[in-house]
Parts: sequence; structure tokens; C-alpha cells
Amino acid sequence: MSANDHWLQPIDLNGRHARLVSLAHEHEQALAEAVRDGALWELWYTSIPSPQAMGAEIERRLALQTSGSMLPFTVLDATGRVVGMTTYMNVDAQHRRVEIGSTWYAASAQRSALNTECKLMLLTHAFETLGCIAVEFRTHFFNQQSRRGIERLGAKFDGVLRSHQRMADGSLRDTCVYSITAAEWPTVRTHLRFQLGKPRAH
Repeated sequence: MSANDHWLQPIDLNGRHARLVSLAHEHEQALAEAVRDGALWELWYTSIPSPQAMGAEIERRLALQTSGSMLPFTVLDATGRVVGMTTYMNVDAQHRRVEIGSTWYAASAQRSALNTECKLMLLTHAFETLGCIAVEFRTHFFNQQSRRGIERLGAKFDGVLRSHQRMADGSLRDTCVYSITAAEWPTVRTHLRFQLGKPRAH
């Protein structure tokens, strides 16, 4: 058992627009249906599981949870419909750092209050319960939608890890790294709460 096991315990996080519940095998069918909304696995610059690979992806994430390096969640919308996945990953208990990543949402749930509230709940838990000194976000250099979303949260750009990972198709990924520090969190929290309070066009 690693130190991470004691620090990062499974938890459900509940908001007005979204719920984050501990990932479980019984979510496989609903997650496979959610990922079909937008055919998300076809985006070459992401690593989103296909419906057929969802069971293996759940197994992978739960194995990382067992090793203490990930805490995976299933994302539900306000109606209780399963709409995606997200995680705390690259967990470092000694230095009190986590990355929020391996996130995807059904197309119908994107560009909504759901993502903002999910990030607010995850960041609040990270800084105010776990006592993180920093929270990271990482994404593919070419994933402009993800990069804009991370920047809208208030995360600062740290730099690019060049030729950082090999993708499934053999191409090399340049990884953009962003972070929010504990000192920045109060301002980011105010910003996210303000964003959630704004009326949205439907």
C-alpha cells in the first residue's frame, strides 16, 4: 500500500449541475452510450475509449486506483444521466500534487455549466480537503478546445513537454502543461463561482 492510498480516498462530489461518483464496472454500458454521443474516440489528438473498449478502460483506471496513482470518477448530469469520466491522476502524496485529467464528456454535455462545476468540485476538494499545493492540467498541443477550456478555468500555462508521449497511431504528442497553485486558488474559486452564476444561452 502506497502513501497515496491513505491520502486520496474514494469520494462522491455533488453539485447542482453535476455529480461525480466513484467509477465502477456497472457504469460500463452507460459510459459506452455516452461516448457514442459525438463519436469522441475518433478525435486523433485524444485518448478517449471507444464503446467496445470501455470495459478495458474502466479496468485500467480501477487498477491505477488500486495502485494509488489515480482516483477515477463517473460524471452524471443534473438528471442522473451518465455523461462522461474524469480523474485525479499522477497522484503525489508527498508533494501534495494531483493532475485533473483523462476527462471526456458526451457532446451534448459539452460547453455547459457541467464542466465548470465538475472542475470547481474537484479543485475545491483538492485544495480545501487534500491540502494540495498545486493542481495540474495537461493536454495535447493540438487539442485547442481543451486548451481553451483549461485557460478559462484560470489555470496558468507552465510550458510544453515536447515529444512527451507516443499516441496510439504512433505519432508523438507535445503536451501542454497548466497549473493552479494554492495561492491562486481563492481567486480561481471566485472566478469559477461567478462563471457558474452567469445565465447561459441554450
